[in-house]
Amino acid sequence: MDRGTALRLVEDNVSEDNLIKHMKAVEAGMRELARHFGEDEDEWGIAGLLHDLDYEETEDEPDKHGLLTVKKLEERDDINIVQLDAIKAHAGQKPPENKMEKSIYATDPLTGLIVAGALVHPEGLGEMDPEFIRNRYEEKSFAKSVDREAIATCENLGFELEEFFGIVLSGMQNIQGELGL
Repeated sequence: MDRGTALRLVEDNVSEDNLIKHMKAVEAGMRELARHFGEDEDEWGIAGLLHDLDYEETEDEPDKHGLLTVKKLEERDDINIVQLDAIKAHAGQKPPENKMEKSIYATDPLTGLIVAGALVHPEGLGEMDPEFIRNRYEEKSFAKSVDREAIATCENLGFELEEFFGIVLSGMQNIQGELGL
């Protein structure tokens, strides 16, 4: 699936602007991680962009989150099982087993922490650095709903926290204008 098709799916299925920005942030982080690992940036990015396609529909039924997206997408011939499994893994519908699954599982909550940090950083997203994110990460009262345990699973990919923060942050900074941060 190309990005234009994926973006149309997002726009047709998601009404909340902040959710669309979140999905784009995860896409950006996944693209940057794919570059780091020498993987297919489009494949990883599309999985990131589509990961919350069913969020609004499943908000009151979190046990179905991710599964409805996969059901919609598996009827198509332009998305692969690796991407579908990553979408399931991000939502806890399967254990994260490969690099893409582990990456999306850890990236999804990290983007929320980065956005929260950008909102309080004096110069916004563009001037943030991994150390700033690390300090916010360690403040348990800051962005309390962010799943820090999920973020910490980046260690299963061989990353120290600040290195992981830097890669995802860089991806998000690449689309700073789209995110409005």
